[in-house]
Amino acid sequence: MILDRIKPLDAILATAQKKSLKRSLGWLQLTLLGIGCVIGTGIFVLTAVGAQKAGPGLMVAFAIAGLVCIVAALCYAEIAAMIPVAGSAYTYSYATMGEFLAWTVGWALIMEYAIAASAVSVGWSGYFSGTVLGGLGIHLPAWLSAGPLALGGAEGGLINLPALVIALLVTGLLVVGTSESAKFNAVLVAIKVTALTAFVALTLTSADFTAEHFNPFLPAGIFGGWGTGVGAVGAAATMFFAYVGFDAVSTAAEETKDPQRNVPIGLVGSLLFCTVFYILVAGGAIGTLGGQPIMDAMGLPLEAGSPELARQCALPQYADALVCSNEPLAHVLKVLGFTGFGNAIGLAAFVALPSVILVLIFGQTRIFFVMSRDGLLPEALSRVHPRFHTPHIVTLITGVAVAIGAAFFPVGQLADISNAGTLYAFLMVAIAVMVLRVKDPARKRHFKVPAVWLIAPLTILGCVLLFFNLPTAAMLFLPGWGVIGIAIYLFYSRSRSHLGRGIVEVVDEVAGEQTMVPIHPPGE
Repeated sequence: MILDRIKPLDAILATAQKKSLKRSLGWLQLTLLGIGCVIGTGIFVLTAVGAQKAGPGLMVAFAIAGLVCIVAALCYAEIAAMIPVAGSAYTYSYATMGEFLAWTVGWALIMEYAIAASAVSVGWSGYFSGTVLGGLGIHLPAWLSAGPLALGGAEGGLINLPALVIALLVTGLLVVGTSESAKFNAVLVAIKVTALTAFVALTLTSADFTAEHFNPFLPAGIFGGWGTGVGAVGAAATMFFAYVGFDAVSTAAEETKDPQRNVPIGLVGSLLFCTVFYILVAGGAIGTLGGQPIMDAMGLPLEAGSPELARQCALPQYADALVCSNEPLAHVLKVLGFTGFGNAIGLAAFVALPSVILVLIFGQTRIFFVMSRDGLLPEALSRVHPRFHTPHIVTLITGVAVAIGAAFFPVGQLADISNAGTLYAFLMVAIAVMVLRVKDPARKRHFKVPAVWLIAPLTILGCVLLFFNLPTAAMLFLPGWGVIGIAIYLFYSRSRSHLGRGIVEVVDEVAGEQTMVPIHPPGE
């Protein structure tokens, strides 16, 4: 049977048992870690996209997406604390629901990370072209700064060269083996939070701030309609992208003092802080500049990233519109006359976003690496460079794919497709938590989800709700990608799986040692 292969949890945990991790993190450290991981790409890049989908209802969208993330984060924390090894949701699924479903999760994560990296590259390009080059009096022609109009780019667009270049540069750094230091990350976090705090202070106290900009508050309603991707929930499905990153807090559960108390405080606290912060940023942007979407003939918001929206945004009357900006937060301050602060916001995004691209490409290559190590993908993908000691082959493949996506597609479409994969992975983690509660209730848990039979189903419901409020193209992309993945699994991976051949690989990630442990194949 296709669902008969479940990787022994004890074999997976053998990796974690070889580690010696000191419990040193308190609730404050966890909260700050979460804030640093979450604040970034979405709020700097997708504010304009969210406003086009929901208008002032973007504030409600941030709240909805934040609540879904909170319940998902609690599920993630329990299982991450139980299985603190490489592979994320792929590994969790392998240990609970079997190889086939784990494959589908890993395949979705590959899509999620790569497309998210493309989306961030496009977002970085907007700030680079607008703030950095614009500040120097350099203006790239449309054919070098945006994708084709037919793909939702811009009039006269051909290729987003800055997005292509930054993706390839980051890929090169990963091949060489560049790593980020904790001090460098701390500086980036401080830059991001300071920039956004300044934005909130300037906009909320501005003379241009008026309640009239919030009317109508929900121009497309709460639910814009199935497959439209508009309305407050449709925007929430996109703005979900702005919260991804909290899993770094979940995976720190093993190193947390009193995890049953401090993990939920760190997770919920950081997500609540970011949600309130995001709502204030959205409120400041909309209250000063206005955030009403550009409507079609039927009175519905034009699809974000569509050719028609690109055509409308090229018209003079929408030159200052929030929904048409590629650098929305810097754009708001510049229109209000705070040019220096607007440039500072743009520079903050310019400096901080490449590290996000690096982390996303790194995460994608490591999912590839773990799946290859399990025998589900060609072993060449887990081959390590003799000099740089990095999985250079899979990193180059990933980097080229990310660069191509960034060069030709708009940020909104890429974020929606990425979110489809993320939502599927989070849904599977919630199911895995419940499966383990039934199948292995005695297993030691450093953190247990409170009211798991309420929280886990709410996570599933929230993920399904957001998924079905994505644009139709984004919804269809995931099953289309999944069909390709299932074909690869059935015709290649299943027959080459280490687990199927009766071998489980245990890896000591500290010493770098590998032990092949034979087991009886299923059915023997």
